[in-house]
Amino acid sequence: MTKNLNRTRRNLLCAGVVLAALGMPALAEDGVTDKEIHIGMANALSGPASGLGVNLKAGADAYLARINAAGGVNGRKVVLVSKDDGYEPEKTAAVTKALIEQDKVFALFGYVGTPTSAAAVPLAARASVPYLFPFTGAEFLRNPVNKWVFNVRASYFDETEVMVERLTKDAGAKKIALFIQDDAFGEAGKAGVNRALHKRDMKVAEEARYKRNTLDVDEGLAKIKAAAPDAVIFVGTYASLSAVVKKAKAQGIKARFMTVSFIGTADFIREAGADGDGVYITQVMPSPDSGVPVVKQFHQDMKGGPVNYSSLEGYVDAAVLVEALKKAGANLTRASFIGALEGLNTDVGGLKVGFSATSHQGAKDVFLTVVRGGKAVQVDKL
Repeated sequence: MTKNLNRTRRNLLCAGVVLAALGMPALAEDGVTDKEIHIGMANALSGPASGLGVNLKAGADAYLARINAAGGVNGRKVVLVSKDDGYEPEKTAAVTKALIEQDKVFALFGYVGTPTSAAAVPLAARASVPYLFPFTGAEFLRNPVNKWVFNVRASYFDETEVMVERLTKDAGAKKIALFIQDDAFGEAGKAGVNRALHKRDMKVAEEARYKRNTLDVDEGLAKIKAAAPDAVIFVGTYASLSAVVKKAKAQGIKARFMTVSFIGTADFIREAGADGDGVYITQVMPSPDSGVPVVKQFHQDMKGGPVNYSSLEGYVDAAVLVEALKKAGANLTRASFIGALEGLNTDVGGLKVGFSATSHQGAKDVFLTVVRGGKAVQVDKL
């Protein structure tokens, strides 16, 4: 038995030496070949939230195109395997399963949404597949730390804290209402608002809800109007908020409206038109019109593609992905990649992003903007 075991070990060692001499990893990992790394992306490319997925993907594609044109990462091109989930969790689960089991991607990247992430993360964790940089600030993706989940953007707790701080300190708001999507996303935003209000011995003045992927906002808006709050924090998607602010202005509702970065600023401004002016939006990326070095490179690489907050986030996410892949080395495995991420501290053209074994939250930056004249203008106060 001992002789046979030793012979097997010698054979495996010899095989590893031969593969190493050929420049190939001794143990092949799903999604990794000698020429490519396949990364799975499933998000909203159709439906009322499609602007988010389309723009996020465009930014990631632009960054990876430049990297691949220069030879890729450690000799491998990074290939996005993209699927549409329509911002519906049931479809997210189905396409995620296909990405893992059929496409056999190395990692999952750039998903859009809280309910969709809730559907995908258990599948990713069960298969030991990294789940990278989703477009959501939900707390369940951050605490407790999940070995397989990493976030670049600030959390909804970070965003709603800034909102409530500015509303109470700058505007003296006493009655703050919530208008939320009736699902895990809405609940995630609600948790952040409640947390921020609790710190100030305050409670939500009124709560209204609407169904995901609909414009059915009339009942909720009637509740808001009856409560007559000083401000309304909206947690939902751009088409729905556009419907809300149009109807609110038509009905003479004077409350300030604020929303989190998930809204998709460019899509909201397009949908809402002039009625969007005065809406405050927290952002987790610098302005795509700023002079930050990464933004300058972003403009060059987009080559006529969409230039907005969502595409910039996709671009930054792809940059962080590439830095982690570089750090993981030529013999790429999921174990080496996770180790690289947990030791990553990088400056992406003026944006600092870092992870550790005890924190998979890359950044906490939050910027406040207000829509004026069809543009999002960064402000320090209300």
